[in-house]
Amino acid sequence: MKLEVLNIQGQKTGREIDLPEGIFGIEPNDHAVYLAVKQYLANQRQGTHKAKERSEVSGSTRKLKRQKGTGTARFGDIKNPVFRGGGRMFGPRPRNYSIKLNKKVRRLARKSVLSAKAASGEILIVEDFSFESPKTKEFANILNNLQLTGKKSVLVTSDFEKEVYLSSRNLKKCSVVRASDLSTYAVMNSHTLVLSEGAVEKIKETFAN
Repeated sequence: MKLEVLNIQGQKTGREIDLPEGIFGIEPNDHAVYLAVKQYLANQRQGTHKAKERSEVSGSTRKLKRQKGTGTARFGDIKNPVFRGGGRMFGPRPRNYSIKLNKKVRRLARKSVLSAKAASGEILIVEDFSFESPKTKEFANILNNLQLTGKKSVLVTSDFEKEVYLSSRNLKKCSVVRASDLSTYAVMNSHTLVLSEGAVEKIKETFAN
């Protein structure tokens, strides 16, 4: 599969780049994508939720009334969960929500979403560029030239470009990631995937290893 390379003005450069079929042209595996997205979202959870249970609530441990002969249900101290101010029954406890996923499944999921984006024509290739200093306005102009204003987009660079990243940070629907950090969720959660020429080569190297 070949795509034309655009410059930051949104114009054709007359060059084409070849996207390997083994990465951008496979039959998408929906279940692998589901597992990868599930893992990503699960790993974002902190798991620090905590509610006080009966043994942790402040209060007296004195038995409020005798066990038998009252005509009502038995109960113990004031920390009983059935009382207001008592402990919580089966409350949340700190836990780790992370999910383990095999490396081959993660790779298959990324290939699947890249292939799906390529098949739907939602991948753009731009020549490598950088900023001398962070300029949000200049980055917004690039999005406008590529007709991506107001659309969710992910710009993938070959390496970490600090000025480019800082320029995009204040734009709501755009994000910048390096090729080695590109996740299945990031691709799925975007309308258009913008790849720099260097990022394409980096992706090839990643899946070739």
